[in-house]
Amino acid sequence: AEAARAGAEIAVFPEAFVSGYPKGLDFGAVVGRRTREGRDQFRRYFESAVEVPGPDVDRMAKLAREHRLHLVVGAIEREGGTLYCTVLFFSDDGTYLGKHRKLMPTAAERLVWGFGDGSTLPVLDTRLGRLGAVICWENYMPLLRMAMYSKGVQIYCAPTADDRETWLPTMRHVALEGRCFVLSACQVLRRSDMPADMPNALGEAPQTLLMRGGSCIIDPAGKVLAGPVFEEEAILSAELDLDEIARGKYDLDVAGHYARPDVFQLSVNERPQKPVVPER
Repeated sequence: AEAARAGAEIAVFPEAFVSGYPKGLDFGAVVGRRTREGRDQFRRYFESAVEVPGPDVDRMAKLAREHRLHLVVGAIEREGGTLYCTVLFFSDDGTYLGKHRKLMPTAAERLVWGFGDGSTLPVLDTRLGRLGAVICWENYMPLLRMAMYSKGVQIYCAPTADDRETWLPTMRHVALEGRCFVLSACQVLRRSDMPADMPNALGEAPQTLLMRGGSCIIDPAGKVLAGPVFEEEAILSAELDLDEIARGKYDLDVAGHYARPDVFQLSVNERPQKPVVPER
Protein backbone atom coordinates (compact mmCIF):
# COMPACT_ATOMS: atom_id res chain seq x y z
CA ALA A 1 0.00 0.00 0.00
CA GLU A 2 2.83 2.40 0.86
CA ALA A 3 4.50 1.78 -2.50
CA ALA A 4 1.23 2.35 -4.34
CA ARG A 5 0.61 5.61 -2.47
CA ALA A 6 4.06 6.76 -3.58
CA GLY A 7 3.07 6.18 -7.21
CA ALA A 8 4.81 2.86 -7.84
CA GLU A 9 3.54 0.68 -10.69
CA ILE A 10 5.49 -2.46 -9.80
CA ALA A 11 6.59 -3.88 -6.45
CA VAL A 12 9.24 -6.60 -6.12
CA PHE A 13 9.45 -8.61 -2.90
CA PRO A 14 12.42 -10.66 -1.61
CA GLU A 15 13.11 -14.35 -2.02
CA ALA A 16 10.76 -16.52 0.07
CA PHE A 17 9.02 -13.41 1.43
CA VAL A 18 5.76 -15.33 1.83
CA SER A 19 6.16 -18.30 4.20
CA GLY A 20 9.73 -17.24 4.96
CA TYR A 21 13.39 -17.83 4.25
CA PRO A 22 14.55 -20.28 6.97
CA LYS A 23 17.85 -18.52 7.70
CA GLY A 24 19.79 -20.30 10.44
CA LEU A 25 17.51 -23.35 10.70
CA ASP A 26 18.96 -26.84 10.24
CA PHE A 27 15.72 -28.86 10.43
CA GLY A 28 17.48 -31.39 12.64
CA ALA A 29 19.72 -32.69 9.86
CA VAL A 30 23.32 -33.84 9.73
CA VAL A 31 24.77 -36.17 7.12
CA GLY A 32 23.14 -39.56 7.61
CA ARG A 33 20.62 -38.51 10.28
CA ARG A 34 17.41 -36.50 10.69
CA THR A 35 15.79 -35.90 14.07
CA ARG A 36 12.14 -36.17 15.01
CA GLU A 37 12.20 -32.51 16.10
CA GLY A 38 13.62 -31.49 12.72
CA ARG A 39 10.90 -33.40 10.90
CA ASP A 40 8.30 -31.51 12.91
CA GLN A 41 9.98 -28.20 12.05
CA PHE A 42 9.74 -29.13 8.40
CA ARG A 43 6.07 -30.07 8.85
CA ARG A 44 5.34 -26.58 10.18
CA TYR A 45 7.29 -24.95 7.35
CA PHE A 46 5.47 -27.16 4.84
CA GLU A 47 2.08 -26.18 6.23
CA SER A 48 2.94 -22.47 5.96
CA ALA A 49 3.67 -22.70 2.22
CA VAL A 50 1.25 -21.57 -0.49
CA GLU A 51 -0.49 -23.66 -3.13
CA VAL A 52 -0.67 -22.38 -6.71
CA PRO A 53 -3.49 -21.85 -7.51
CA GLY A 54 -4.99 -21.39 -4.08
CA PRO A 55 -6.46 -18.94 -1.57
CA ASP A 56 -3.13 -17.25 -0.81
CA VAL A 57 -2.59 -16.56 -4.50
CA ASP A 58 -6.13 -15.18 -4.69
CA ARG A 59 -5.35 -12.81 -1.81
CA MET A 60 -2.20 -11.56 -3.52
CA ALA A 61 -4.12 -11.03 -6.75
CA LYS A 62 -6.72 -9.02 -4.84
CA LEU A 63 -4.00 -6.82 -3.34
CA ALA A 64 -2.51 -6.22 -6.79
CA ARG A 65 -5.91 -5.19 -8.11
CA GLU A 66 -6.81 -2.98 -5.14
CA HIS A 67 -3.51 -1.10 -5.26
CA ARG A 68 -3.13 -1.11 -9.06
CA LEU A 69 0.32 -2.64 -8.74
CA HIS A 70 2.18 -5.26 -10.70
CA LEU A 71 3.53 -7.65 -8.05
CA VAL A 72 6.58 -9.90 -8.15
CA VAL A 73 6.46 -11.95 -4.97
CA GLY A 74 8.95 -14.45 -3.59
CA ALA A 75 7.05 -17.31 -1.96
CA ILE A 76 7.48 -20.88 -0.81
CA GLU A 77 5.20 -23.03 -2.95
CA ARG A 78 3.81 -26.42 -1.96
CA GLU A 79 2.94 -29.06 -4.54
CA GLY A 80 2.30 -32.61 -3.45
CA GLY A 81 4.90 -33.36 -0.79
CA THR A 82 7.55 -30.96 -2.11
CA LEU A 83 8.35 -27.30 -1.49
CA TYR A 84 9.71 -24.95 -4.14
CA CYS A 85 11.26 -21.51 -3.88
CA THR A 86 9.04 -19.63 -6.31
CA VAL A 87 8.36 -16.17 -7.69
CA LEU A 88 4.73 -15.29 -8.45
CA PHE A 89 3.77 -12.61 -10.99
CA PHE A 90 0.58 -10.51 -10.91
CA SER A 91 -0.64 -7.73 -13.19
CA ASP A 92 -2.13 -4.53 -11.84
CA ASP A 93 -5.65 -5.71 -12.69
CA GLY A 94 -5.24 -8.67 -10.33
CA THR A 95 -4.48 -11.29 -12.96
CA TYR A 96 -2.11 -14.06 -11.88
CA LEU A 97 0.38 -14.14 -14.76
CA GLY A 98 2.60 -17.09 -13.92
CA LYS A 99 5.52 -18.26 -11.81
CA HIS A 100 9.19 -19.12 -11.83
CA ARG A 101 10.51 -21.94 -9.67
CA LYS A 102 14.14 -21.73 -8.56
CA LEU A 103 16.10 -24.17 -10.69
CA MET A 104 18.98 -24.72 -8.29
CA PRO A 105 18.53 -24.31 -4.55
CA THR A 106 21.87 -23.43 -2.98
CA ALA A 107 23.69 -25.64 -0.48
CA ALA A 108 21.45 -26.52 2.51
CA GLU A 109 18.39 -25.07 0.77
CA ARG A 110 18.30 -28.39 -1.10
CA LEU A 111 17.34 -30.06 2.17
CA VAL A 112 13.91 -28.40 2.13
CA TRP A 113 13.32 -27.14 -1.44
CA GLY A 114 12.90 -29.10 -4.65
CA PHE A 115 14.34 -28.20 -8.06
CA GLY A 116 12.36 -26.26 -10.63
CA ASP A 117 12.42 -27.20 -14.31
CA GLY A 118 12.53 -25.32 -17.59
CA SER A 119 8.76 -25.03 -17.84
CA THR A 120 8.71 -22.03 -15.48
CA LEU A 121 11.14 -19.60 -17.12
CA PRO A 122 8.67 -16.93 -18.23
CA VAL A 123 9.35 -13.49 -19.59
CA LEU A 124 5.94 -11.86 -19.50
CA ASP A 125 4.51 -9.08 -21.62
CA THR A 126 3.04 -6.37 -19.40
CA ARG A 127 2.13 -2.76 -20.04
CA LEU A 128 5.33 -1.83 -18.14
CA GLY A 129 7.58 -3.96 -20.32
CA ARG A 130 8.82 -7.54 -20.54
CA LEU A 131 9.07 -8.90 -17.02
CA GLY A 132 11.04 -11.86 -15.68
CA ALA A 133 12.73 -13.10 -12.51
CA VAL A 134 15.85 -15.01 -11.54
CA ILE A 135 16.24 -15.97 -7.87
CA CYS A 136 19.33 -15.40 -5.73
CA TRP A 137 22.31 -17.52 -6.85
CA GLU A 138 20.55 -18.52 -10.05
CA ASN A 139 22.04 -15.20 -11.12
CA TYR A 140 25.43 -16.93 -11.11
CA MET A 141 24.19 -19.40 -13.75
CA PRO A 142 25.37 -17.82 -17.04
CA LEU A 143 23.19 -20.02 -19.23
CA LEU A 144 20.05 -19.09 -17.30
CA ARG A 145 20.88 -15.41 -17.69
CA MET A 146 21.38 -15.97 -21.41
CA ALA A 147 17.99 -17.68 -21.67
CA MET A 148 16.38 -14.64 -20.07
CA TYR A 149 18.18 -12.22 -22.38
CA SER A 150 17.13 -14.27 -25.41
CA LYS A 151 13.49 -13.79 -24.37
CA GLY A 152 13.91 -10.03 -24.39
CA VAL A 153 13.65 -9.38 -20.65
CA GLN A 154 13.48 -5.66 -19.93
CA ILE A 155 12.65 -5.62 -16.22
CA TYR A 156 14.84 -8.30 -14.67
CA CYS A 157 13.77 -9.03 -11.09
CA ALA A 158 16.21 -10.66 -8.69
CA PRO A 159 14.65 -11.59 -5.34
CA THR A 160 17.48 -12.78 -3.12
CA ALA A 161 18.70 -13.77 0.33
CA ASP A 162 22.30 -12.75 -0.48
CA ASP A 163 23.10 -9.70 1.64
CA ARG A 164 26.84 -9.55 1.00
CA GLU A 165 28.78 -6.61 -0.44
CA THR A 166 29.44 -8.70 -3.56
CA TRP A 167 25.75 -8.73 -4.54
CA LEU A 168 25.64 -5.16 -5.84
CA PRO A 169 28.43 -5.68 -8.40
CA THR A 170 26.68 -8.88 -9.50
CA MET A 171 23.48 -6.96 -10.16
CA ARG A 172 25.37 -4.22 -12.00
CA HIS A 173 27.00 -6.87 -14.17
CA VAL A 174 23.63 -8.44 -15.02
CA ALA A 175 22.19 -5.05 -15.98
CA LEU A 176 25.18 -4.25 -18.19
CA GLU A 177 25.32 -7.71 -19.73
CA GLY A 178 21.60 -7.91 -20.51
CA ARG A 179 21.07 -4.20 -21.14
CA CYS A 180 18.03 -4.39 -18.86
CA PHE A 181 16.77 -2.83 -15.67
CA VAL A 182 17.53 -4.95 -12.61
CA LEU A 183 15.30 -4.79 -9.52
CA SER A 184 16.77 -6.81 -6.65
CA ALA A 185 15.02 -7.22 -3.29
CA CYS A 186 16.58 -8.63 -0.12
CA GLN A 187 14.87 -8.46 3.26
CA VAL A 188 16.01 -7.38 6.70
CA LEU A 189 15.45 -10.36 8.99
CA ARG A 190 16.04 -10.60 12.75
CA ARG A 191 15.81 -13.53 15.13
CA SER A 192 12.61 -12.05 16.54
CA ASP A 193 10.98 -12.50 13.12
CA MET A 194 11.46 -16.29 13.32
CA PRO A 195 9.55 -18.81 15.46
CA ALA A 196 10.96 -18.57 18.98
CA ASP A 197 10.76 -22.33 19.55
CA MET A 198 12.87 -23.25 16.51
CA PRO A 199 16.59 -23.27 17.46
CA ASN A 200 18.64 -20.93 15.28
CA ALA A 201 22.31 -21.59 14.66
CA LEU A 202 23.03 -17.91 14.03
CA GLY A 203 21.98 -16.70 17.47
CA GLU A 204 19.08 -16.66 19.90
CA ALA A 205 19.05 -13.01 21.00
CA PRO A 206 15.89 -11.41 19.55
CA GLN A 207 17.80 -8.61 17.79
CA THR A 208 20.33 -10.94 16.15
CA LEU A 209 20.54 -9.81 12.54
CA LEU A 210 20.03 -12.84 10.29
CA MET A 211 19.76 -10.98 6.97
CA ARG A 212 20.70 -7.35 6.46
CA GLY A 213 18.96 -6.36 3.24
CA GLY A 214 20.78 -4.73 0.34
CA SER A 215 17.98 -4.14 -2.17
CA CYS A 216 18.92 -2.11 -5.24
CA ILE A 217 17.70 -0.85 -8.62
CA ILE A 218 20.13 -0.72 -11.57
CA ASP A 219 19.74 0.74 -15.06
CA PRO A 220 20.89 -0.88 -18.35
CA ALA A 221 24.19 1.03 -18.21
CA GLY A 222 24.99 -0.43 -14.80
CA LYS A 223 24.18 2.80 -12.95
CA VAL A 224 22.76 2.39 -9.46
CA LEU A 225 19.41 4.20 -9.39
CA ALA A 226 18.51 3.31 -5.80
CA GLY A 227 20.09 1.48 -2.87
CA PRO A 228 21.58 -0.59 -1.57
CA VAL A 229 19.97 -0.16 1.84
CA PHE A 230 21.26 -2.24 4.76
CA GLU A 231 19.98 -3.02 8.27
CA GLU A 232 16.72 -1.12 7.99
CA GLU A 233 13.38 -1.67 6.33
CA ALA A 234 12.92 0.53 3.27
CA ILE A 235 11.02 0.88 0.01
CA LEU A 236 13.27 1.78 -2.92
CA SER A 237 11.88 3.54 -5.96
CA ALA A 238 13.14 4.78 -9.31
CA GLU A 239 11.76 5.85 -12.67
CA LEU A 240 12.52 3.37 -15.46
CA ASP A 241 12.98 4.80 -18.94
CA LEU A 242 12.73 1.78 -21.25
CA ASP A 243 14.32 3.80 -24.05
CA GLU A 244 17.60 3.26 -22.19
CA ILE A 245 17.43 -0.40 -23.20
CA ALA A 246 17.61 0.36 -26.92
CA ARG A 247 20.37 2.90 -26.29
CA GLY A 248 22.33 0.23 -24.47
CA LYS A 249 21.80 -2.44 -27.10
CA TYR A 250 23.29 -0.15 -29.73
CA ASP A 251 26.69 -1.62 -28.92
CA LEU A 252 25.88 -4.80 -26.95
CA ASP A 253 23.08 -7.30 -27.55
CA VAL A 254 24.34 -10.63 -26.25
CA ALA A 255 21.34 -12.49 -27.72
CA GLY A 256 21.58 -10.66 -31.05
CA HIS A 257 24.32 -8.78 -32.87
CA TYR A 258 26.90 -9.48 -30.13
CA ALA A 259 26.30 -13.24 -30.23
CA ARG A 260 28.24 -15.83 -32.23
CA PRO A 261 25.73 -18.65 -32.87
CA ASP A 262 28.16 -20.18 -35.36
CA VAL A 263 30.45 -20.84 -32.38
CA PHE A 264 28.13 -21.00 -29.34
CA GLN A 265 24.50 -22.10 -29.05
CA LEU A 266 22.30 -22.66 -26.01
CA SER A 267 19.59 -25.32 -25.93
CA VAL A 268 16.82 -24.81 -23.33
CA ASN A 269 14.48 -27.65 -22.38
CA GLU A 270 11.20 -25.97 -21.42
CA ARG A 271 9.13 -29.16 -21.13
CA PRO A 272 7.69 -29.99 -17.69
CA GLN A 273 9.67 -32.80 -16.08
CA LYS A 274 7.27 -35.19 -14.34
CA PRO A 275 8.50 -38.33 -12.52
CA VAL A 276 5.42 -40.24 -13.69
CA VAL A 277 4.08 -39.82 -17.22
CA PRO A 278 1.06 -42.05 -17.96
CA GLU A 279 1.07 -43.60 -21.41
CA ARG A 280 -2.23 -43.34 -23.27
